[in-house]
Amino acid sequence: MRIVSWNVNGLRACGQKGFGSWLQACGADVVCLQEIRALPEQLPPELMAPPGWHLAFSPAQRLGYSGVALLSRQPWQTLYTSLGDPELDCEGRLQIAQFGKLTVAGVYFPNGNGKDRDNSRIPYKLAFYRALQARLQPLCDTGQPVVVLGDWNTAPEAIDLARPKDNEKTSGFTPEEREEVRQWLRAGWTDTFRHLHPHQRDAYSWWSQRFGVRAKNIGWRIDLALCSRGALPHLRSAEIACDVQGSDHCPIVVDFDPLIQSVE
Repeated sequence: MRIVSWNVNGLRACGQKGFGSWLQACGADVVCLQEIRALPEQLPPELMAPPGWHLAFSPAQRLGYSGVALLSRQPWQTLYTSLGDPELDCEGRLQIAQFGKLTVAGVYFPNGNGKDRDNSRIPYKLAFYRALQARLQPLCDTGQPVVVLGDWNTAPEAIDLARPKDNEKTSGFTPEEREEVRQWLRAGWTDTFRHLHPHQRDAYSWWSQRFGVRAKNIGWRIDLALCSRGALPHLRSAEIACDVQGSDHCPIVVDFDPLIQSVE
């Protein structure tokens, strides 16, 4: 069972750069999109209702901002988009879908930068992390298979970005943000890519849009797929599709044994 996540940095713009062709060729069973920045009615038919896919949008209340979408080859049993806190829910950052016994959470975690890149949104970001973990941790603790993937907006360790020393005070690599990811890992979650590629360097999923940065691979690995204890035995592969263009992020891909949907 292949699950893919991609921050498309505007679905309409990505759609003009080959998103539809990529979608049909990616081999995914489930695709989680972040930063769609559009309402469904603003999209062309091929993006609003791609053939062969079940689709759900969760846009932000603010137009042209944030928003997530879920596409799957099979229908989900349930879909939740709320953490029960209006302040955290209004930005359209969460979809939790049930596929048999498997829970898939597609998430666009907040950036800690304020309007002036002053790290003023880090408290909001950490509150979102904690609220989501409180929602999902009981599933992990009881052995249920759960995958939480998306743009986490945090590089966990120095190996996960090209210039760690230059970014110790930059949102996405501050000690408090990194500690929040570590808290998930200590609580029984596994970073799927780092689990299978513990020493791989230069493996990034986001690059600044400044000229030449992506070509030089000066990037960050901030798109993560964490899985629960119950999902880990079914993990088969985890990759970063860095050759896929169309956004300042690239997709991440995790493959599981299809039995993950029926595990007891």
